[in-house]
Amino acid sequence: MVATSQASSGIVGGSAVRLRGVTKAYDNRGVALGPIDLDVRRGEFISLLGPSGCGKSTALRIVAGLIAPTSGEVNVAGCAASAQTGRSIGFVFQEPTLMPWASVHDNVRLPLTLVGMPRSDADRRVDDALARVGLSDFGAAFPRELSGGMKMRVSLARALVTEPGVLLLDEPFAALDEITRFRLNNDLLALWHSLGKTIVFVTHSVFESVYLSQRIVVMTARPGRIHAEIKIDAAERDENFRTSAEYVAYCRQASQALAQASGVEAAR
Repeated sequence: MVATSQASSGIVGGSAVRLRGVTKAYDNRGVALGPIDLDVRRGEFISLLGPSGCGKSTALRIVAGLIAPTSGEVNVAGCAASAQTGRSIGFVFQEPTLMPWASVHDNVRLPLTLVGMPRSDADRRVDDALARVGLSDFGAAFPRELSGGMKMRVSLARALVTEPGVLLLDEPFAALDEITRFRLNNDLLALWHSLGKTIVFVTHSVFESVYLSQRIVVMTARPGRIHAEIKIDAAERDENFRTSAEYVAYCRQASQALAQASGVEAAR
């Protein structure tokens, strides 16, 4: 499956996510994040890359409005994160977090049920979301009948069903086998290309970040700060790119930046 760069499609333009001086501190654990400044352009696909515990997931939850920053400003589509209704942002967690007693269809419909959308309208949204992730024939199935990759597709459909402008993904493929992970990487790129969503993707995998992203934001170890930004200027993302010298060079650059970022924190 081939996905072309959003930069060539004319979708990118304007600011979708903006962080200024954002920090997060906990009384019993000290400073976990920041300060960080970050702009994500509308329609852009970026990855937050860093070691475990560096605050990548914390940053994502702050953007989503799930937790509040200790200081700083967060704006999504021109609105403060605290003012978001949740409909402009879709969130995919590390685990699918599906209701085991509910069908795939009902799991995907949950966000629409919570906002009181009429059943007929919600069902149309659900059918479309399931089609986009390749699960049209599994609406009546239950989570226990699905593979790990299929469960993650359900989670992705549930995030898409509200038709968000910004999609946040927190290491969604980390627990999957390599073949399934590669397939879902390709499917995610195809969704990004067809829907024009702004995507912020958290990962600790250099290889995944290079394959997926237009831009990689490399973070230091705790407290997470932005150490470097790497632009991935690849017109197409497919198996030819994954095995190319260009891909290897980008992976080397990202690996070196990550090592430097860890060294900066270690030397403090």
